[in-house]
Amino acid sequence: MSRCLAMHGIETSILTLDLGLTPDRLRGLGEVEVTALPCLLKRFYIPRFSPARIRELVRQADIIHLMNHWTLINAIVYTYMRRLGKPYVVCPAGSLIPYGRSQLLKRIYDALIGRAILRNASGHIAVIGSETPQFVPYGVSQEDVVVIPNGVFLDDVESTDPEAFRGRFGLGDEPLILFLGRLNSIKGPDLLLEAFIRIATRFPEYHLLFAGPDNGMLPMLTRRTIEVDLESRVHYLGYVDAQTKYDCLRSADLVVIPSRHEAMSIVVLEAGMVARPVLLTDQCGLDEIDSIGGGKVVAPTVEGLEQGLIELLSDPSNLGPMGETMKRYTLENYAWDAIGPKYIDLYSRILGSKQEP
Repeated sequence: MSRCLAMHGIETSILTLDLGLTPDRLRGLGEVEVTALPCLLKRFYIPRFSPARIRELVRQADIIHLMNHWTLINAIVYTYMRRLGKPYVVCPAGSLIPYGRSQLLKRIYDALIGRAILRNASGHIAVIGSETPQFVPYGVSQEDVVVIPNGVFLDDVESTDPEAFRGRFGLGDEPLILFLGRLNSIKGPDLLLEAFIRIATRFPEYHLLFAGPDNGMLPMLTRRTIEVDLESRVHYLGYVDAQTKYDCLRSADLVVIPSRHEAMSIVVLEAGMVARPVLLTDQCGLDEIDSIGGGKVVAPTVEGLEQGLIELLSDPSNLGPMGETMKRYTLENYAWDAIGPKYIDLYSRILGSKQEP
């Protein structure tokens, strides 16, 4: 989003933690100025910061865009925005529903400052329409929430050589099922592994590739892979850069997004950009993929993913046309060229209303 705004001539800066800021990602931001705070405690994303520096960043901004919800950075920035009278918008991106660990801490956060952040915002953004009811418990009417989806840059698709990629990682010529993302419970890699185990005998030619950094699940996943004697067919690649990510996507016959909870999956759109069909759960925010014929949407369970795999792999001749459908759908609906102006319009309306007598 920031890169898109900068491309439209808007001076844009990012305040974030120094986690995952690879040279690849920084290069991808183009002219956007990035202030990365050192993370003192990864478990709770606690930053080390200079109050004077935060205050100055807030003072320089005309409008501020808060992403996510339960973060200390948002709370810190909010206190300075209120003092300086700065307008701001909030885009929780699906994070308003407490999920996973630390639910007590999240309730405390909401009671102390989280509800105020939502209630006092000048604008509220949902990335999909089904997210708008999540604002209501915070005192925000659904009618006051603007839906602006995530997007993709068409020129981000790196030129790739799937054959060389397969050779480099010893993947051979076998058909490939791809999981792309963090090995984290919320992303559901364990669900996919169990579903693959169930269909492995029925589809002995298929391999499963996990590409993405470990968030604590890798030992369990590899242990389970060894238990069922599938080490030769289940591969763990670890973190991948942008080039390797698109090598993975172009090498895949099917991309699976088995998330337990996610507002809107970018991986679905990235698969679409390279014409790959997808199997995703109904927690990914893109249920229409099923109706347009770009893949299949299932429940976020082992059984749901198992049945989805069986249906899609039983007739592999359909995978190519599904991928082409995904590409058309992605380009028509989720290119940043079309989405960026929606943000600019929202910001302009908010700033215009602040200037009215």
